Amino acid sequence: MHGGFNYSFQDIDLMSQEALVTHLKYYGISPWEIEVIYGILKDRFLVEQEETEQTNPDFVSSLDIPIPLLFNEEFFRWFDYKRWDKVKFIFKEMKRRRGSGKAIKIQVSFLGNPKIKFVLDSQDHSWFNNAVEKIDFVLELLPYHLDPAKLPREVSEVRYSFDVKAARWRLNTALVNDKEFVFSNNGWKMIT
Repeated sequence: MHGGFNYSFQDIDLMSQEALVTHLKYYGISPWEIEVIYGILKDRFLVEQEETEQTNPDFVSSLDIPIPLLFNEEFFRWFDYKRWDKVKFIFKEMKRRRGSGKAIKIQVSFLGNPKIKFVLDSQDHSWFNNAVEKIDFVLELLPYHLDPAKLPREVSEVRYSFDVKAARWRLNTALVNDKEFVFSNNGWKMIT
């Protein structure tokens, strides 16, 4: 373990018979797309679905997928890399079907302390695809990103957004209780 790295690696028995539940929330997603996502996830999770009204006027479609496990190598081995490739394919296909612009926002979050959330909302089709392909690359950077010396104290959630200028995911938001911090100029600044 790296000095100070405190990401909670809770013991979760992935072979247990207890169902892991994911609760999909979405709007503007076609029945076909939801059926494909359901089909990919149903072998690993009990999938609950909730279609909502449009909650963000900036996006025609939105999908929130909470994964009830930690974001780590063990998850990808358990979930199966081929199944993860199918998830990435459907995300890219959803963007392709909607075209350029802020047509779709996909949020994928993972349990943990802190919770980790990826926000896919690139306007450009190729950058969106690039972001999708690089989600799992963040695994190698977690010990550095989640070093307590580099985060605000008592962080409950961190959010990654894709930086198209650098062509990589950046840790840019941290939540502490009801306060939101954004990383700017090599430091965290409270915005709410």
